[in-house]
Amino acid sequence: MTAAKSGDTVRIHYTGTLSDGSVFDSSEGRDPLEFTLGSGQVIPGFDTGVTGMIVGDKKTIEIACDDAYGPVHEDARQDVPRAQIPAEIPLEVGIQLQMQSPTGQVVPVTVVAITEEAVTLDANHPLAGKDLTFALELVSIG
Repeated sequence: MTAAKSGDTVRIHYTGTLSDGSVFDSSEGRDPLEFTLGSGQVIPGFDTGVTGMIVGDKKTIEIACDDAYGPVHEDARQDVPRAQIPAEIPLEVGIQLQMQSPTGQVVPVTVVAITEEAVTLDANHPLAGKDLTFALELVSIG
């Protein structure tokens, strides 16, 4: 049997959970995830975990936040005066919005706090600072 290696296109079923056991993503009921190992298409720890598997293998991997979405960066949080948020945008903690950076790049942000004066927006990835666990099953190499 051939083991998955850098440069191979693999198809994998997965279920991702947090340390409390809650599922944050899964391929269940969908097509397997297809990506090229070593190409940077997935988080580094996922790439490493799949490398060496053979078709039909199942395993569980744990990925520290540094090999996933990185730590939480406090400088990625910003208070915006509430008056600068258009009235038609619904505001509630947890809602995701899109901002545009000064260079024109679209940046997804999450509302994390609301006061009378300001809205706190967080541009960290929602999984930043979290260790992740994945149950994996390699479906194909090709």
